[in-house]
Amino acid sequence: MLRIKEIRKKKRITAKEIADYVNVAESTMSLYENGKREPDYNTLLKIAEFLNVGIDVLFGNEESAPKIGIKIPVYGTVAAGVPIEAITDIEDYEEIDEDMARNGDHIALKIKGDSMEPRMVNGDVVIVRLQPDACDGETAIVMVNGDEATCKKIKKTPEGIMLISTNPAYEPMFYSNKQIEELPIRILGKVVELRAKY
Repeated sequence: MLRIKEIRKKKRITAKEIADYVNVAESTMSLYENGKREPDYNTLLKIAEFLNVGIDVLFGNEESAPKIGIKIPVYGTVAAGVPIEAITDIEDYEEIDEDMARNGDHIALKIKGDSMEPRMVNGDVVIVRLQPDACDGETAIVMVNGDEATCKKIKKTPEGIMLISTNPAYEPMFYSNKQIEELPIRILGKVVELRAKY
């Protein structure tokens, strides 16, 4: 039986979050977790990607070779227009494994405020893969109007982009295609992992 449930609970991830990511019903994810149905290979790949593990780990085979940790900087803020490599206000370092590092350049950012509660709380750290775009429903780090980076869920429409907080106390922020160009609104990267700090 696949170890999806065991791994996601360790990472404080819900079955619904995985189901939404791989585009299946939550009930289908439950069948996968309970061994009553097997996901196809592409779905398995996406589940492994979301959980940040190898497929062999999902099947209970821990990789025998130890992974080498690669240090990446943790930033408290990221200012618009400043190249990442030029920022000097590094607060700490996190380690990512070689598999993740091979998928692109990464940084870590410390979450500030409560707009992404209950999933992300003040002081948590997110690992971000640097990329200029993100898909609908993904959580991304976005630069708005030259301000520091903000962490929000992305929803795209033909008219523009919506930045959504997971805390219902915060209204979604909508920016038209014109505002995206003029302010500008720029996606810095995709959140690929949350590291909760206690």
